[in-house]
Amino acid sequence: MNPRTETPAPRPDVKTINLALQGGGSHGAYSWGVLDALIEDERIEIAAISGASAGAMNAAVYAAGLAAGGRAQARAKLRDFWVAVSGEGSLAPAQRKLLNAWLSVWGGVAPASRQAAGWMDAWLQFVSPYAFNPFNINPLRGYLADAVDFARLRASEGPKLFVAATNVRTGRVAIFRRDSLTIDHVMASACLPQLYQAVEFEGVAYWDGGYMGNPPLWPLFYETTCHDAVIVQINPIERREIPHTPEDIANRLNEITFNASLIAELRAADFVARLIRAGLLDSPDYRLERLHRIGGAGRLERYPASTKFDVAWPFLEELRDLGRADTQAWLERNYEAIGVHGTLDIDEALKREPPKDMAKGEVGAG
Repeated sequence: MNPRTETPAPRPDVKTINLALQGGGSHGAYSWGVLDALIEDERIEIAAISGASAGAMNAAVYAAGLAAGGRAQARAKLRDFWVAVSGEGSLAPAQRKLLNAWLSVWGGVAPASRQAAGWMDAWLQFVSPYAFNPFNINPLRGYLADAVDFARLRASEGPKLFVAATNVRTGRVAIFRRDSLTIDHVMASACLPQLYQAVEFEGVAYWDGGYMGNPPLWPLFYETTCHDAVIVQINPIERREIPHTPEDIANRLNEITFNASLIAELRAADFVARLIRAGLLDSPDYRLERLHRIGGAGRLERYPASTKFDVAWPFLEELRDLGRADTQAWLERNYEAIGVHGTLDIDEALKREPPKDMAKGEVGAG
């Protein structure tokens, strides 16, 4: 029986949102927790999801679960997917050994082996994945294939999906949509070029979407009717400590790089909003967006970027529970604001001076 025929009519207190899910390795388990809490709260309907890397995987698994059996199945599929990622699932011993070797290079190692990881990290500066991983083995592909029936996903109704990848040749972002989404699209979105060969299809090579759209916001603005976009940010914009070790410097550069596109889109959205409010832009091609954010600072800051490759199940559970708790707290504070006004203070998020009055011809700061 098609579960969509059994969906009850929306309640009058149901509010609709778009979601924008950042990528960030195993920290994507935080976004799993966000989704889990939103699925559980029947006052919330998700109209569309954009995502990159782990955010794209969460989006695809969530949508596949809805298509297969509604909210309950979506929650179950997300959990099963992250169990598999942790190695508690179906990972073969040989795959686990290989994956652990790769992860040790990027921080998922015990303190006793940090020195060895440093040597491996230096080695990878000179050896490409085309040499050390000639068969391009990526266990994540198997987990995703088990979790998502892409043919059924493409044919079913549900939230719009926008998956970001980076075109290697042009350096531009590519957006793949639900009606044509394949496993190759999602794997391209999660392709770290230091670890995996570029994902190629239709004559084009792609790398991780986080480089150019982490997460992409503009498809939510231009291709949906919902004006409330909730950004799930798992890469802190700010760090209090100045990095000194090579590992910490590399980790901080990773965070800055993977936040750059989001900061640029926030600035652009804010600029357009100020033009509209000042009466300087009157076009049906532009609209006011109500922006919100879960994560991005606070308790997520205590996790160094190196932990993005820690896939131990207790750690993933910890991040999931943190995402759930932050989402429940956000809904408690902001549910009434959905559909009314945004709750993200962009000036505070970007740590800039408040913009000047554009109606008087002054240029905004930042």
